[in-house]
Amino acid sequence: MSQDINAQAQVAETSTQETKTFIRQVRTKTRRKYAPEDKIRIVLEGFRREVTVSDLCRREGIKPGVFYAWTKEFMEAGKERLTRDTVRDATRQEIEHLKRENYDLKQLVADLSLEVHRIKKTAIPAFDGSTGA
Repeated sequence: MSQDINAQAQVAETSTQETKTFIRQVRTKTRRKYAPEDKIRIVLEGFRREVTVSDLCRREGIKPGVFYAWTKEFMEAGKERLTRDTVRDATRQEIEHLKRENYDLKQLVADLSLEVHRIKKTAIPAFDGSTGA
């Protein structure tokens, strides 16, 4: 009798695990994917405060945690964009000018290095008085 109960419990547990796995697979495949435009629309609507966050989430079919995660991503992206705008990338003309200037400076260093080398080779050694006569 005890074995029958244990066997039934084992079968029930296996069945429960299979059911949980099946439900997880269904949820994964039927999960709604939101386009970036939809996320932005929902976050901006939440910013307007015309509707409570819980009502907005219920209407859109998302959890409040997802809404707040999207809000955080939205704010971080905006902050990054504003920071990048103040640092401003160089224009193509500025880059070309800097490349030309860099090339000219390298040429100048090369010319001066050759001149220094030539002068050292042709210079008369200094008299130190140690050579005897």
